[in-house]
Parts: sequence; structure tokens; C-alpha cells
Amino acid sequence: MLGNHFYHSTIKRAVSVFGTLFNNITIKRTDGKIIPVPLAYGPRSRWIARLQSTLDPTAKAIAITLPRMGFELTSIEYDGTRKLTKKTRFRAADSTNPQKMNYQYSPAPYNLGFTLSILVKNTDDGLQIVEQILPYFTPDYTVTINTVPSMSDKRDVPIILTSVSQEDTYEGDLETRQALTYTLEFTMKNYIYGPVTDSEIIRTAKVRTYMESGSGEIEDTSTSGRVVQQTVTPIPSDAEVGDDITYNEVTEWFEQPTVTYSDDKESDPK
Repeated sequence: MLGNHFYHSTIKRAVSVFGTLFNNITIKRTDGKIIPVPLAYGPRSRWIARLQSTLDPTAKAIAITLPRMGFELTSIEYDGTRKLTKKTRFRAADSTNPQKMNYQYSPAPYNLGFTLSILVKNTDDGLQIVEQILPYFTPDYTVTINTVPSMSDKRDVPIILTSVSQEDTYEGDLETRQALTYTLEFTMKNYIYGPVTDSEIIRTAKVRTYMESGSGEIEDTSTSGRVVQQTVTPIPSDAEVGDDITYNEVTEWFEQPTVTYSDDKESDPK
């Protein structure tokens, strides 16, 4: 069952959307100079390690410039509170072939955890950055994501700010650079989607009608209590969209099955 390849870039797209929210943050110096804050994907621990490493005057490596921000995907957890009916199917016309319809079952709800780290040299820089973020999260901020482009599926996805913390890594060492770190934790309530399947044009339609018996409204008693099945097919059978066609209709009659229920406990094999 598993193993049929499909890939909608759902998680990758969610990471891109999250990063886009914070790619336009700036700080303003007392002299009026506006400084953009660079944003990168990666763990905070690597930056801290570089900041705390001993500076070598002969080394060609350039020290990290502060302020800067980084984010990373930290967790993927199933959210049973948003579970949808498994049998629900979404459909959309195939953009490359109008004779086909694409289908997809309900997605699985997953919470994506993100960590946004802010590294600054002084408190004022950090507070400027934090104050440009917090007002938008009360505690959630909703974005619209084109989750599966082939299905034209767009969903409003809330991103919830769950915590804000501050840490000072400066220990008074003359060889260690001071760095204030603000850590913001977020939860994105997203969905993970399964494969998209297609279906050919429906060329045969079958309809069964159960004729009521004993109502006195049916003049032909020979049909009372019976089942009629009508099958309709196009002529020709391989007709395409826009062709001139006729229909062939076949009617068949069946006896309606009778089901008998008994309340006799003695007849119960148990």
C-alpha cells in the first residue's frame, strides 16, 4: 500500500512561509540609520559556538555580525483535535486534461513547531526586533497557504506564538563577545496531504429504483415490490467531450429481496 511516490512540498512550503514573515525586520540607530536584520535558516547553537570561540587574529574567518535572526523547524506532531473524516474526498479538474478529475482524501492535521532566535549586542536592538513581531500575534497570526497547487487548495493556517524568552550568554570574559538571545516559539497548525489520484470520464450510469408495494398508488401490480435498474451508456462508447452522441438505455427488473427478523430467543443459536 505504501511506497507509491508523491510529494507536495507541504512542509517545505510551510517553512518558506514562516521565514517570509520575518524577512523584513529592521532596527533604527540613534543617528537615524536603518539597519536590516538578516534572516537565515539554521540552529542557534552554531551561532553561539562561533561567538564564544577564541578569536584568532591570523584567521580569515569573519566574525558573526549582530544583530541577526535565525529560525528552524523543531517538531512535527499529530493533532487529533483537528482530525477530519477519512472518507471525505476533495476534487478538482485536471488542468492538463479536462476529461479527467483529480481526487484527494482529507489531509492529516499536524502541528509544525518553529523556533525563531534573535541575536543582538545590546538590549535596545533586541527590544526593537521583538516589538515589531509581538503585536501581530494575539497569540495567533493567520496566513493563507496554497497547500497543493495541483488541487487549487488554499487554506488559512494559524501560526501561534507560544512563548518568548531571553538569555544573556555574556559571562564577563574579555575574549567572549556579549550576545543577548531572544527565543520565540511558534506552532503552525498545518496539514499533511496524501497522493492525488485521477478518474476517467464517467461513461456508464446505473440507477436502481425500489418500487413501493402495498401503497395503492401503483396501477401496474406486476412492478409492485420489485427493483428496476436503468443503465445508460453513450453511443459511440468512446465519445470525447464535444462529440455528437446519442444514448442507449437498458431497463432491467429484479425481485426485491425479503429480509425476515425474528425476536424468538429459542431460535438464537447462542
